[in-house]
Amino acid sequence: MPNTYTQLYIHIVLVVKSRQNLILESWEEDLYKYITGIIKNNSQKLIIINGYKDHIHILVGLSTNITVADLVRVIKTNSSKWINQNKFVKGKFEWQKGYAAFTIGQSQMNKTFKYIENQKEHHKTKSFESEYISFLKAYKIDYDERYILKVE
Repeated sequence: MPNTYTQLYIHIVLVVKSRQNLILESWEEDLYKYITGIIKNNSQKLIIINGYKDHIHILVGLSTNITVADLVRVIKTNSSKWINQNKFVKGKFEWQKGYAAFTIGQSQMNKTFKYIENQKEHHKTKSFESEYISFLKAYKIDYDERYILKVE
């Protein structure tokens, strides 16, 4: 077959190192725009990006020219450099090691989009830890709670 056709949607969660509340409203939108550029420059399709003070959610349409791990590495590396160059935080900004990535079917797109869109409202009543564990359980991912709750 001469062409490749795919429809791969990935929900990515990135966490600030030590789950510090470093993502401030004063530069949050600029961060999202910068990450949008990273995603587009890697020939991927951003659906939505949003987050809270200590983490972000990215919903992306993934093409076949890059792996999830490589896309996450590029996003984390370049956005950290950008945050540090702009001195948005005191000291050094870093993303936590690792990430979460979940496949999203077409039937889940609207629900996932709204969930990401409403992060600030959502986190008025739910902690990051409970959110993260609920995702792992919903996707039936085995995990060790010691590492989920461990702050680097």
